[in-house]
Amino acid sequence: MSQVSSDRAALRERLTGVLTALVTPMRGGEVDFPAFERHLERQLAGGVRGLVPVGTTGEAATLSPEETDEVIRHTVRVAAGHAFVLAGVGTNATRATIDKARRAADLGVDGLLVVTPYYNKPSQAGLYDHFAAVAAAVKLPAVLYSVPGRTGVELGVETCARLARDCPTIVGLKEAGGRCERITELRLACPPGFIIHSGDDGLTLPFLALGADGVISVASNLLPREIVALVAAWRNGDPAGARVWHERLYDIMRTLFIETNPTPIKAALAERGWMAVDVRGPLAVLQSESKARLVASLATLRAGLQEIR
Repeated sequence: MSQVSSDRAALRERLTGVLTALVTPMRGGEVDFPAFERHLERQLAGGVRGLVPVGTTGEAATLSPEETDEVIRHTVRVAAGHAFVLAGVGTNATRATIDKARRAADLGVDGLLVVTPYYNKPSQAGLYDHFAAVAAAVKLPAVLYSVPGRTGVELGVETCARLARDCPTIVGLKEAGGRCERITELRLACPPGFIIHSGDDGLTLPFLALGADGVISVASNLLPREIVALVAAWRNGDPAGARVWHERLYDIMRTLFIETNPTPIKAALAERGWMAVDVRGPLAVLQSESKARLVASLATLRAGLQEIR
């Protein structure tokens, strides 16, 4: 086995399962770091394998560089020895992405989550050059992130496969395009051991069935044990059990996207008393009709979990 293959095999083991796309708690316009620390501890107690700070769910685009660094510092310190820290570093400029990646590396993260550049709508050649430049500049494991609904551009299967072959530190992809067939296309095109995570909670089980390795989850902010149980059931050879978990969680997984993420998940966490509902502009707090739908979904969830337990 080559060194690259060996390294990827070790990383696949560390990155298999549930990673939480962390919210960034806020109160009165400022990051609520005490609430964030409590949130991190709940995640670790819930058994997640990884923590993903300052990504889309963490409202990274609205954080100052100083806030970004402090969120990463807290995550690295609390997670030390317990979970893989995969920091979001994507921007829509290659130089800025490299700068963020270097800062995250200096702060002690284990890996980088690098989204396709938004707004610019680069070609596949531009995407290749962008990701290859980041991988060359910062020698940490990198997970690419394709979410065309957010960025306006999808990372092509062949582009992803080229990057996986050409850049040893590019080890995986968070796939949030909403198409199950992409998992098969990626599995056939990418090298053995390339890690694929669902970026959509509702598609976690079908993605696992097609060969994905886990999920970078929004819902696990609220339900870490339950999302871990769903993935563990599948991986332990209990597809029926995984389906039961999927069906019990499906309604809340859908409701958490009734408005733009992370507005609904923050509202759900506030219902638990874990943090404020606050989001940073241009996002707005959950609207009244959506709030009623969320409250109903949480009640359905509680009833369903009582049955499954």
